[in-house]
Amino acid sequence: MLRVSIVLVSAALVGWLATDALAAPNVQRVAKQVDRLLAEELFDDSTELAPPVDDATFLRRVWLDLVGDIPSPEHTTAFLLDPSPDKRDRVIRDLLASDQYGQNWARYWRDVILSRRIEDRAVLVANPLVTMLTEELNAGTGWDEVATKFITAVGDVREDGSTAILMAQDGVTEDSTAEFSRIFLGIQIQCAQCHDHPYDRWKREQFHELAAFFPRTAVRQVNTATKRSFAVITNDGRDVRRGNNNNLNRRGAAEHYMPDLDDPSARGERMQPKFFLTGDEVPIGTRDAKRRESIAEWMTQSDWFATAYVNRMWAELVGEGFYEPIDDMGPDRKPNGAKAVELLSQQFAASGYDPKWLMRVILNTEAYQRECRPRRLPEETAFTANVAQPLRGDQLFNSLLTTLELDEATVRSMVSGGAGRAYGARFSPRDVFNVAFGFDPSVPRETITSSIPQALAMMNQPQINRSLSAGSRRRPTSLGKLIAGVEDDDMLTSELFLRTLCREPTDEELEQVSAYAQSVDDRTESYEDLLWSLINSTEYIYRK
Repeated sequence: MLRVSIVLVSAALVGWLATDALAAPNVQRVAKQVDRLLAEELFDDSTELAPPVDDATFLRRVWLDLVGDIPSPEHTTAFLLDPSPDKRDRVIRDLLASDQYGQNWARYWRDVILSRRIEDRAVLVANPLVTMLTEELNAGTGWDEVATKFITAVGDVREDGSTAILMAQDGVTEDSTAEFSRIFLGIQIQCAQCHDHPYDRWKREQFHELAAFFPRTAVRQVNTATKRSFAVITNDGRDVRRGNNNNLNRRGAAEHYMPDLDDPSARGERMQPKFFLTGDEVPIGTRDAKRRESIAEWMTQSDWFATAYVNRMWAELVGEGFYEPIDDMGPDRKPNGAKAVELLSQQFAASGYDPKWLMRVILNTEAYQRECRPRRLPEETAFTANVAQPLRGDQLFNSLLTTLELDEATVRSMVSGGAGRAYGARFSPRDVFNVAFGFDPSVPRETITSSIPQALAMMNQPQINRSLSAGSRRRPTSLGKLIAGVEDDDMLTSELFLRTLCREPTDEELEQVSAYAQSVDDRTESYEDLLWSLINSTEYIYRK
């Protein structure tokens, strides 16, 4: 079960923050500037803004957003009783300093990368990917450095998580090129692979000039007496291919050729590696390491690199991106809040592309800390409220463990059998939730709907189902211990609401629970039903 120890900031962390403050733009100042620019660009006297969110909802929101879990009743009560005016920023900093922050966002990026895999065996890289990104994000590594590792990766996919994008795309030059652009620049240049882009300025030649940075990279199986895996390899040797077979690249090729649409069997036109945003290029014949190091440098120095990350994080935290869809940006697209996203992108770059710094800024804006409202209509004003987000599979699973006071290792040990694989491991309870509740984080959230597999995932977990009951007298569950230990019904109801929704019940909810308990005339059964209802409620499976 994910647990985050919320304590006073240590002397070491204070020192880190002081050092960071010298290098990065001031968090509170930038947050206020962003809010001011949004107001100037989008709002007028008639704009109806959602009010600031209450403390209980803010705490649950920020826990789910940063560490992918919900706070315990003790954390919630302590936060609600804290009179300090800076308590929200303090809890943000404490959560960012926890190990679970890196793990939560590493799992998010795992889903971004693997949701669009063309090679199903790419799940082998899932665990190394999460391990690598957890370490990098917790260490405060700049996003430019992280991106460079992905772009220049080489090695065994079971050992090096940075190989994930290339492995997910099976080392295919065109598909890998498209994903590097989509993920790190927010530009879907693959639409210009076969013809000039239908909506944007990108030409077919520009896509293939970008692809020319990656032909010498491939994915190859590794089969030995002790290991079965895949490895990202490079080939700077002689090109022995005949004709145009870019898509069948298994050994790496010396150069990339743009197919001849009139004669698909022909080799096509040999392309010089050239970056479509700046015109920077390397000569034909350049070795693989130099090609990929060069394009990594040019991509991460591009304004669109900073904007792509800022836009994606803003969308995850506020509920709507400046650009929508979040991975389909570019100079021919008009954002909501153009000055705000430009400022935030510039300041993110000035921070050294520090993901933690950006998190603090966004979470301290009024835009983030407003109440949730339903997703707006196209003609309505953007960013007048936060927007509720469905929980990812990992977030929901963590929340259940916290609510039911379960340990993940114990839950996993109860699962028998387990053929099949999900994200590189035998099906565990977490895997089941990821399969049922997981989704591609890059797709618009309004397209994500509930399903029968999700209901079955909630029903078919033996340890979770057992914990939703009171258990036996000899082996009571956490619910059973509560029912036995808390005699006052309203206090028991309040405790269950705190454990699930991280808030106190309203007077109306207390009356409804009391009326239901009287109609059932079985205290244990009524509170088992209450707990089941709470964890299956929309409020529980959404971050609001």
